[in-house]
Amino acid sequence: MRHASADLMHDEKSLRKAIDVHLIRRLWRYVRPYRGAVAGSFALLFAVSAVQLVQPYLVKLAIDRHIATREFAGLGGLAALFLAVLSAEFALRYAQMFVLERTGQHVIFDIRMHVFSHLQALPSAFFDRNSVGKLMTRVTSDVEALNEAFTSGLVLILADLVKLAGIVVILLWMDWRLALVTFAVLPPMLWLTFQFRTRVRRAYRAVRARVAQLNAFLQENVSGIRLVQLFNRQRASIDAFAEVNDGHLGAQLRGVRYDSTFSALAEMIGSWTVAAIVWAGGRRILSRSMTFGTLVAFIDYAEKFFRPVQELSQRYTTMQAAMASAERIFELLDTEVTIRSPERPKSLPAQRRGEIVFEGVHFGYEPGVPVLRDVSFRLAPGERGAIVGWTGSGKSTLIRLLVRLYDPWEGRILLDGVDVRELDLQTLRRTVGVVLQEPFLFADSIRRNLDLGDPAVDEARVRRAAEAVTADRFIERLADGYETEVRERGANFSTGEKQLMSFARALAFDPAVLIMDEATASVDPATESRIQTALARVLEGRTSIVIAHRLATVRDADRIFVLHHGSLVEQGTHEELAAVEGGIYAALYRYQAVGGSLG
Repeated sequence: MRHASADLMHDEKSLRKAIDVHLIRRLWRYVRPYRGAVAGSFALLFAVSAVQLVQPYLVKLAIDRHIATREFAGLGGLAALFLAVLSAEFALRYAQMFVLERTGQHVIFDIRMHVFSHLQALPSAFFDRNSVGKLMTRVTSDVEALNEAFTSGLVLILADLVKLAGIVVILLWMDWRLALVTFAVLPPMLWLTFQFRTRVRRAYRAVRARVAQLNAFLQENVSGIRLVQLFNRQRASIDAFAEVNDGHLGAQLRGVRYDSTFSALAEMIGSWTVAAIVWAGGRRILSRSMTFGTLVAFIDYAEKFFRPVQELSQRYTTMQAAMASAERIFELLDTEVTIRSPERPKSLPAQRRGEIVFEGVHFGYEPGVPVLRDVSFRLAPGERGAIVGWTGSGKSTLIRLLVRLYDPWEGRILLDGVDVRELDLQTLRRTVGVVLQEPFLFADSIRRNLDLGDPAVDEARVRRAAEAVTADRFIERLADGYETEVRERGANFSTGEKQLMSFARALAFDPAVLIMDEATASVDPATESRIQTALARVLEGRTSIVIAHRLATVRDADRIFVLHHGSLVEQGTHEELAAVEGGIYAALYRYQAVGGSLG
């Protein structure tokens, strides 16, 4: 909870720097491709406003020329014209709303695609600092708030301003003295809007931040539901959720309170305005300086005048929510992509050998807290290397640097003589295949999980890779074989089966270098034995690195690298290292021989 509150305070502090005009200018970038449709919607809005403004004047003519004078000839024609104007309003409004909503959905589609694409390019360090739920809120709720701003906010605000201008002209033309009474609503309304502006903006910022916090909590707890149930933590989770949910409720109620107060005061000011028009207009009728039809039209125009003013306040509230969401979206989009392909990437040799060299590599996940210290080693092409050490010694970090999930602070990493920072990222990550300790499968078919939708990986390669690691044995027993649907996170497969599919996936891309990060730790001994036998054939002539806690799995490695507190302290074969008196590897080996575990 403390971390969530800190995130909320950070968001609030950063959001205060936003400028509305700047945000709208940035949003226009997404609207510009559809400016023709937007212009058409504006034209339809103006047409709707025009037919709406004609209606009260037709009523005035009917009263003054026909009803008050009892001249019924022509009244039917006015009534028919009035019905025609109403029908035109209906048709124009339908067309306008359809065009506007359709355009808005296209704009939101583009924004959501941009946000998601940007997320795909961000470095691993970004995801270390930001929860999944918070990022989901950016792509879903925050983007949807922008849709409301487009379809119910900015465009309609401009249309209302046009309608107000038309009403002002008509009222001044009909009776400028009574028009001034109507316009008296503007100063208090503007003052009211200004007073609520900051409060409403702050309330909606808090709501968006609380929604992100709520989503983050839900994502974490649903993902860990088995652990919660196993340790009987349901009540604790419910209590923690109640606290998060209460924070969201409080933020929502503050927004509702401001919105309700704003609407009620605006309604009250409008009612006072109508009362003033009736009082002043009644006096003018009694003095025979105004017709009854004019007063009726004035009241109708006044209501039409006041409705946009009141809706402006409501749409202003919508815009506040949208601006708060836009601030958060652009805060995400402004996050720098620190790990990217160089503008002019170098090429690997045509015959990729798989030579790996670390030269004086320093790195840490937090500033001033190094995880690796001056690590240097070379793995020759085709060699099978192994990295061992106590938990936290930096084994997995070496692999993350090799595939550029992170970049080292100092030193460099060479692949076939080329600094990995000078390679195209796609080339690098196709050259180095990685099998992680915790297998991850997508909710899709087995085949799609193995080829990842890459057209270069055909069905034959998928089947060969599955056969190489014996995954075909259980896949072909399934009713739908390789087309079997995988449930979320592979829930319909055992951990061992998921890991076999992870091996097959890596091999399907035929990498020059294969990294296995505790890849057999979650499979049973019989399956591990089959995998090791299969890998012996697959890895022949291919450079590989095995990260392992169980030293028995690395005894046959050509070179074993021993990490201790982030430093490379020993390297050699199993026999060489086990024979070193007082050596780290020898101590680890003896420790496991009596049943100890490095993890």
